[in-house]
This record gives sequence, structure tokens and C-alpha cells, in this order.
Amino acid sequence: MPIRFRLNGMPRAVEGISPTMTVLDYLRGVERLTGTKEGCAEGDCGACTVALAKPGQNGPEFEAVNSCLMVVPQLDGREVLTIEGLAGRDGTLHPVQHALVEADATQCGFCTPGFAMAMFAFSQEPGGKDDDAIHEALAGNLCRCTGYRPIVDACRKLQPVPAGCLKELPVAGGSMSSGANYCNGGQIFHLPKSVDELAVLRAQFPDAILLGGGTDLGLRVSKEREAFPAVIWTVGVSELKRVSDKDGVLEFGAAVTYSEALPLLEKHFPSFAALVRRIGSRQIRNLGTFAGNLATASPIGDTIPCLMALNAEVKLHTQAGSRWLPVEQFILGYRKTAMAQDEFIAAVRIPLLGKDRIFTAYKLSKRFDQDISTVVAAFSLSVTSGVVRDLRAAFGGMAAQAARAKHVEAALNGQPWSEDSIARIDQAIAQDFQPMSDHRGAAAYRLCAAANLVRRVHAETTSGQPAQVWAL
Repeated sequence: MPIRFRLNGMPRAVEGISPTMTVLDYLRGVERLTGTKEGCAEGDCGACTVALAKPGQNGPEFEAVNSCLMVVPQLDGREVLTIEGLAGRDGTLHPVQHALVEADATQCGFCTPGFAMAMFAFSQEPGGKDDDAIHEALAGNLCRCTGYRPIVDACRKLQPVPAGCLKELPVAGGSMSSGANYCNGGQIFHLPKSVDELAVLRAQFPDAILLGGGTDLGLRVSKEREAFPAVIWTVGVSELKRVSDKDGVLEFGAAVTYSEALPLLEKHFPSFAALVRRIGSRQIRNLGTFAGNLATASPIGDTIPCLMALNAEVKLHTQAGSRWLPVEQFILGYRKTAMAQDEFIAAVRIPLLGKDRIFTAYKLSKRFDQDISTVVAAFSLSVTSGVVRDLRAAFGGMAAQAARAKHVEAALNGQPWSEDSIARIDQAIAQDFQPMSDHRGAAAYRLCAAANLVRRVHAETTSGQPAQVWAL
């Protein structure tokens, strides 16, 4: 079956291309829409940003995404907007484009289309447009001419005006029927619509790539130019898009993106939410999933230490049924998990914090926004009558896999929550981890930083005020 979507208001039924062609390559090479640029091909610079629309309660809802990390079948049933579709059909500039011109914010212009599309998606969102929100919305776009001030000035003028090509057009509905697939040149891209269909496909094609948002796997296509023989895309499975916080548990399906989960994370685990905002830009968060972060089992996967410290569980599903497994048992080693060949992640479940329980997470990296971590630390604990109870401490970036710090926990559980108790925490950290040295940080730095993060959580929980940090 063809891949059906709308591009700048015009219908498309795509056939005869590789299912692992990136959206960026399709736009530039097939559609000849060359306003969308390739800067890094890894979702870092934002020059390839386009806007995707999905049906919302009050009309289309737009989100900025990196077209370099998406493959064309991921557009199925969507409305795609590029810089060429922003202006009116008569050539009248969109207010976003006007604002960039009036603020003299174009400079060399290479990155400008990406900025314009990120700004357009941002302008459609409800809520205020203060400077903090503007900087957060633009964090995924890098200007090579260091011209951020006029771009921020342009953002202050934004109004939620529809794109010229979409004023009278509804958002495209889903096109692929249940159980459909797209084939070309010996490659096959499956689009299951239910958990049962996904389970059948997983058993039938155990070596197929399971694709969620593609913010990690997409690099194998955009950078390494791999052509996967078989791909199973999970986002069309409605059961995997569910989010709930009831009966003392926050649960979200495997296809729920970071952006979709953020409101409930903000409500129940604000420190976790703050860390998620630093995992990547909005373009990344609008595609990436917790399930993908878990499945890759990277030692620097930012969410994994948090999930371990929170005693989270992962639901694994097959045709035969489901099982729940603690996250710390799911991660077995460097990029190795307990998931069997016929299993897939269906959901993640996090117990909500009790009345007196504390959770906090920290990320140390060379750059504050969207940088790979040097060390990630997460702590969950209770302090009763000044004594530490049930401390769970987990770290990433310290070993071949994210892991609990068992010696740290043993040294502090049952002890007074005092400076005396943490005075020798360096020795406990050294017993738990023997980190490597790399370009992100030396082993000695990682050990020292990890110990200092234990001191930091003590300082913050005993003073009631966040500790001042001058350098990350």
C-alpha cells in the first residue's frame, strides 16, 4: 500500500522509494523542497526542522520534529508542513517570516528555515511566550552566526496564525488499514494498529527493527545509511499511546512520547520532568519515547537511572501474554536487556511517591541543553526522625550499564541524614563503580562528581533550598 499524507496542503501517495529513506532526503531529493536543510543529520542542529500536525480538540496541533531522524512511512496519515508551505498561496509571508525579517534575524540564512518552523510550531501552542519559554522552544536550533538575540526578539512577536496552505484544509486522517505494510526493493515496513497485530509481527519477524520515535535508531539511517530489511513501527498501536495516573501508579504506553508524558511527570515527579527537558530539544521530545530509551540500554540513557530509583517496572508482551519486570532487572549489561526475541515493551509503570518520600535527579554534561550525559544520578528516599529510610540511588555514565549504587545505599540506610554520614561516601561510590575515562569525562572526575551529587541531594533536602551550582 502507498504511504499517504499531505505535504504543504497537497495530498501525497508515495510508492517506489525505500522505506528507510529519511524524510529530509525525501523532501530535498524527491519533492525538491530544498528550504529544509541538512546540518548535522543527527537531530542536534535543527536545520531540518519541519512541523507535523495531528488532530486536536480545537483543530490541528503542530509539533516541530527533526526530518533527518524520521523515515518516510512515519508520515503516514499526517499533515507535513515545510518552510515552503508557511507563506500564503499568493506568496504573502507568514507572520513568523515577517517577524524574522523585521528583527533582522536571518544572517547567513542556512539555519533560518529550521528556526522558522520551530517558531511556527511554538506560536501555535497555548500559554505565554515569555523568555524562558522562548529559549526552551529554540533550544533545538543552532545558529552558526551566533544571532540568537534577534531571533528571540522575533519570537516575542509571535501570534498563533495558521500556515497559509492549511487555512481551509483539515488534518489528514490515518490512511493505512489494520495490518498494512509498505514494501519496496526487498524492504518491508509494517504498521500494526493493535497490540495483537504487533505481537504476531514480532513473532513472525524476530529480527525486525522495532521503531518508536527513531531518535536513536534514526542515526543508523541518517548517519550510517543502513537499509533495514524489516521494520515494525509501534506508534500506530492505540493501546501503546495510553497514559494514566490512578491507583497510585503512573503508567504510559511504549509509544507515548516524552512530550506527551511531560504533563504528568511535571505533576508527580518535577525533578524527572526537568531532566527529560534536557534529554533533547522539543524536536527530539516530540518523537522520542521512554520505551526506546529503555530498549537501547545505553549506559548513558538519561531516563534509566530515574526509573531504577523510582522502582519502576516495564511490561513485556508476547502472543502468549505479558509480564512485568523491574527496570533494574530489565537492564542486563551494555546495550543488553532481558527482552526475549518475541517480546516487545508495551508499557512502563512508576509508583507514585508516598507522602514523605523525596525524589530528585541530576544530569551533568558539558552543555546544559540536549547534550549526552557524563553522569546522571537519581535518588529516592524517605527521612523519618532524621534517619534515612529506603534510599534508592541509581547512576548512569558510571559503568557499562546504568545501575543501583548498592554500597551507597547500604552506607546511608538506617543512618542519620547528616554530614557525618556522608563524609565517607567517596569510598562507597568507588566500591560501586569503576568508570572509564573518555572525551566526556575522566574516571576520577566521574567518581568525584557522583559522590558530590550525594552531598548535593543531602544539602538540598536538609536546607529546603536547591544548592547553588556554578558549573555543570
